[in-house]
Amino acid sequence: MRKLALATALSLVPFFALSAEKLKVVATPVPHAEILESIKPQLAAKDIDLEVVVVTDYVLPNLMVDEKEADANFFQHAPYLDEFNKNHNLNIVALEPAIHVEPIAAYSQKIKSKDDLKTGAKVSIPNDPANGGRALILLHNEGIITLNNPENILSTVFDIKENPLKLTFVELEAPMLARTLDEVDLALINTNFALDAKLNPTKDSLFIEGAQSPYANIITVLPENKDDARIKALIEVITSDDVRTFIEEKYEGSIVPVF
Repeated sequence: MRKLALATALSLVPFFALSAEKLKVVATPVPHAEILESIKPQLAAKDIDLEVVVVTDYVLPNLMVDEKEADANFFQHAPYLDEFNKNHNLNIVALEPAIHVEPIAAYSQKIKSKDDLKTGAKVSIPNDPANGGRALILLHNEGIITLNNPENILSTVFDIKENPLKLTFVELEAPMLARTLDEVDLALINTNFALDAKLNPTKDSLFIEGAQSPYANIITVLPENKDDARIKALIEVITSDDVRTFIEEKYEGSIVPVF
């Protein structure tokens, strides 16, 4: 009888494994992939096998969704998605609610305060339109530069009205900002890449974007997948009280849940 029970149990394993539906989500490492990894057990309980594909740039995730190499992605905010869709003629859509805000912040290995910035200092910012504009708006809000229109989220260095310190701006791919921190006087780095470089935004930055930032991170899909049962389950789980607690405890204020 014992052998029969064991054989029966073993025979059921492949059945349950095959019954789970695969859900492939592409994400940047920190915090997106970490958050997704944390919810695998809850999705497994709903017979969904979550596969997290980790990438380290801001281009591949949307292309993978568009080419149906992934069901969804989790790495970006709405201004970036809007600009990417326009520039690449895509129609990827954002799902509600948004998940969290990663305040962009300024870091330096050469100065201790923004007041230490000298004339001609070198400042690096993201080279994509949405995050580049975001960085410039933060510099404007800190009184370091003046923009023609600080409400324009797509501001570029050509929209700088006043640059009293004659700062030199270096525009780099977002993942490169933390890696080249020692080559500039100041770098404006997205929190996910800062955390990946072991920088704590609330402790290591000279100044930081407020938690009221409109740049909330979202999960995005192709329009035909927004009502997919697997995607709905993903949204339900990732906006649960357990995930809110996970974010608050793990990231200690450097990542702010907004759901």
